[in-house]
Amino acid sequence: MVTKRFTYAAAALTLVGVPAGMVMTGGDVDSVFTGPLAVTLALLALGIRRRPRTILVLSLLCVFAQRSSFLIEAGGVWPATAAFAGAALAGRTRFAVVAGSLALLFWTSWDATVAGRPADWVFAHSGAEALWLAAVLAGVTAYKNAVGWRTEMAHRITQDEAQREMDGRRRRAEERVEIARDLHDVVSHTLAVVGVHLNVALDAFDAEPEEARASLKLAQEVRNRAMTDLKTLVGVLREGSVPALESLDGLVEQVRTAGLAVSFNEFGDPVEVPAPVATAVYRVVQEALTNTVRHASQATRAVVTLRYSPTRVVVDVRDDGTGPDTVVDGHGIAGMRERVAALGGALTACPDKSGFVVRASIPVGG
Repeated sequence: MVTKRFTYAAAALTLVGVPAGMVMTGGDVDSVFTGPLAVTLALLALGIRRRPRTILVLSLLCVFAQRSSFLIEAGGVWPATAAFAGAALAGRTRFAVVAGSLALLFWTSWDATVAGRPADWVFAHSGAEALWLAAVLAGVTAYKNAVGWRTEMAHRITQDEAQREMDGRRRRAEERVEIARDLHDVVSHTLAVVGVHLNVALDAFDAEPEEARASLKLAQEVRNRAMTDLKTLVGVLREGSVPALESLDGLVEQVRTAGLAVSFNEFGDPVEVPAPVATAVYRVVQEALTNTVRHASQATRAVVTLRYSPTRVVVDVRDDGTGPDTVVDGHGIAGMRERVAALGGALTACPDKSGFVVRASIPVGG
């Protein structure tokens, strides 16, 4: 944490501060003695970044050499202020406190015995140096903690931004999957119904032209409805609108035009169905009826049943055709199952004695 800028500033302040401090404390006014000490301590301050504890010890030894030789008369700790600050800034605060306390104790004894200073002078100078050292170490520690706090906050902000970016990517991926499912539902349903009408028109083209014309007209109507569905999908992307349960009547009527008899039943009191659940119900019915039209052999009838309860919505689509014994999840069934599971529900698609059934149970507000 000790930077080059700090070492340069510490050296410059030491070079100026030591002579000025000697004058203020009455330690010495002769530049012949204070100058070499200031220069030596300033040069040592340049090495604080690499060896903070060593520089602190050497600085205190320089002060000891000057004072014990009676070249300066005051200052046992404060001339090494830069070394103390550098040690604390480098995370060696405990070492700085111990070294400063030993130095203060030594110079208090020295002034009282060897130098023969009066008690009031000794306590005044020792107390002033102790307060100075405590202020320096406290200030450096506070600065270090503030810098560490800002660094930690910046790191957390960076992590939060990275997390938000990851969440955004995940949401965009989920949106792309939703778009793919909706496009699959709309396109496959439309192609299935249109294909049925085109087959009818082709078979009746020569023998029954009127029936062929009617089938082509119905295919055109289905195509127009598909275009409306695609526009609705674009509206979902732009405005967030979703198919409502009221749209099921139109969906069922559209399948009836393909020649499949479809009945639609609702049981229970309607509840406040959230938009995601309504979309899932709509897509399950759409995909199930599309599979009936496209894949169910000899299917002539389908029954769509919607049951409401206070806690969930159950949708059941059953046809009377014969499907394969083994059901393979294609994009349609897999998409339905994933969509329902994402809402906390479950979906089954399997043959039974009377045909093929798709059943989904979706919690309301899950």
